Amino acid sequence: MPFDGLVVKSISLELSEKLKDGRIEKIYQPERDELILSIWTRNGNYKLLLSSSPNHPRIHLTKAEKENPLSPPAFCMLLRKHLSGGRIIDVAFHDFERIVSLHIECYNDLGDLVVKKLVIEIMGRHSNIILVNENGRILDSIKRITSEISSLREVLPGMEYILPPAQDKISPESVETENIFINAKESNTGISRFLLNNIKGFSPQVCNEICSRADIDSNTPVSALSSEQIEKIRLNLKGIIDKIKSNEYTPCVFFNSESDKPVDFHCFRLGIYEKGKVFDSICKAADYFYYERDLFDRILQKKSSIARVLNNNIDRCLKKKAIQEEELRESSGRDLFKLYGELILANVYNIRPNSKEIMVLNYYSQNNEQIVIPLNPNRTPQQNAQAFFKKYNKAKSAYAHISKQLEATLQELYYLESVQQMLESSSSYKEVDEIRDELIEQGYIKQKKQKSNIGKDLPLKPHHYKSSDGFDIFVGRNNKQNDHLTLKRSKPDDLWFHTQKIPGAHVIVRTQKGPIPDSTLYEAALLSAFYSKAHYSSNVPVDYTEVKNIKKPAGAKPGMVIYENYRTIIATPSESKVNSILKVD
Repeated sequence: MPFDGLVVKSISLELSEKLKDGRIEKIYQPERDELILSIWTRNGNYKLLLSSSPNHPRIHLTKAEKENPLSPPAFCMLLRKHLSGGRIIDVAFHDFERIVSLHIECYNDLGDLVVKKLVIEIMGRHSNIILVNENGRILDSIKRITSEISSLREVLPGMEYILPPAQDKISPESVETENIFINAKESNTGISRFLLNNIKGFSPQVCNEICSRADIDSNTPVSALSSEQIEKIRLNLKGIIDKIKSNEYTPCVFFNSESDKPVDFHCFRLGIYEKGKVFDSICKAADYFYYERDLFDRILQKKSSIARVLNNNIDRCLKKKAIQEEELRESSGRDLFKLYGELILANVYNIRPNSKEIMVLNYYSQNNEQIVIPLNPNRTPQQNAQAFFKKYNKAKSAYAHISKQLEATLQELYYLESVQQMLESSSSYKEVDEIRDELIEQGYIKQKKQKSNIGKDLPLKPHHYKSSDGFDIFVGRNNKQNDHLTLKRSKPDDLWFHTQKIPGAHVIVRTQKGPIPDSTLYEAALLSAFYSKAHYSSNVPVDYTEVKNIKKPAGAKPGMVIYENYRTIIATPSESKVNSILKVD
């Protein structure tokens, strides 16, 4: 939970420094629980974002552009009426509670200059944005809280605005680190939880950071701490508190150690996270964090939507494949029908009328064993033979037809799995959009509205790597790009790499009309295995050949080619190995 009391204080100080005496020029409500105030100051224009979203409540300056509804919501219209043209005279911070008040000087209906407040309460799903008049009465709020919603605190127009109940904790600026553990030495509460329960504004992350700096397990009960350990906790707690008192902040955004997804941000550098990026402003850090996280979540949401389409079609193909394989097995017994017909005709004079079966010598067998042939007693021997020949011809025709159908199903399945792999490897909105466009063109996704090509972004370029020997290596991001890379952008003597019978990207090595070192061949094979369905496998076979040996069959789906005169390299992909190859673009 990044928005703790310490972050709120640091943001309040920055807002006070930058927005004081600024005038509110425009007010927007792009989301039902989000506001953006456009503010003019002598030092430039700013956009202030206030959000009461249950998942990401916050307040900070932003550079993000958001689309606004054609008809502003009622709360937005009310704010425009009361606050447009108003001057921000103060940004109040409430003793490490997650509450910020903008004090705005403006004119009332009588033309008198008064001070109104726009208050944001950052409290998870109970977050709210409230407009309060000069008499301390609520004009309205972005969320109206009735007694049915909360029996403890109503937030309704006309009511007196009262701050939420304060936490029964010590303000960090009032903490006496020498005495904080005096009455707690018998406590079985873990040290991190103890700090969280007793100090205002501290989040679990900050408490865990103090324990980490002291090299003490955060779950260690206070009663189990030695005098030396308590002293370490005190010193590290004092270090944090001294920085809070002197407003010495180091805004940081922290990332998942295995990906570039932002997982947290804070006004202090937290060593409990392995990857971090320092900013010169807490608002910049917050804006970056929420923008990137929102983008990451939207990419994930879009990928999930496409993945469902792919999974449904892959399941359909697998079911069709199972049915076709069963039909193929059934039709594969067609030669027995032909044998029955021929043996009946060879023994036509030995078959008695109305016989249900006949045992005859199988002349076509090396052992000349006896074979029992079932007969229709209502048919003559010749009619029984013709019935078996008819079954044979039908099964023979069905086998050829089903074989073609099965081959088409296998090709579609391979194609869908290749798109699935490309989707899993994609990391940008543009990559996901291009994959979606490909599926629209192939008829797997219905396009709701025809888009104009005017102003359409240029297609993404392939991944570009440079081998340890200085050779350019290109990796396709999707099947359409695979086709373009291999069939349009590559020269006949360039080398083409692809995992053997495994869906994956096309990889091209520019040969520069010279011999390719083994190290470059292996690095290209490594990239081919990494950008394939065998991403997590070992000893992956990767075929490679010259581009002139690549052919695309007529009517084949994007990315589908055939090749000949190839050689094979075995590679075991890993992220660390791929990261060791220089990525140019």
